[in-house]
Amino acid sequence: QVQLVESGGGLVQAGGSLRLSCAVSGSIFSFNLIVMGWYRQAPGKQRELVATISGGGRTNNADSVKGRFTISRDNAKRTVYLQMNSLKPEDTAVYYCYARTPVNREDWGQGTLVTVSS
Repeated sequence: QVQLVESGGGLVQAGGSLRLSCAVSGSIFSFNLIVMGWYRQAPGKQRELVATISGGGRTNNADSVKGRFTISRDNAKRTVYLQMNSLKPEDTAVYYCYARTPVNREDWGQGTLVTVSS
């Protein structure tokens, strides 16, 4: 079983920054083969993709966060990060860490709340 534990959420003013972390533990054949990502869900809205990163470092970002958010990973630490800059009130959401193995098994973290005040 794989566990994903997020941290780093909180309250920040518009224009500020936060860094989310997601530590992965449990039985994993090779963390390098796992696609990691961040999704978010705002109140009353569907969960949406924020960014993903492959084991080799290839990234994919939602248009709404391009130029402001950066996803990265440390394979040795089994950790993925989301650096969020120039935060806006519309970034307020619960942010979920996501992992997908080469056989398309998906795991999710419990979520961490990010609140951006105007």
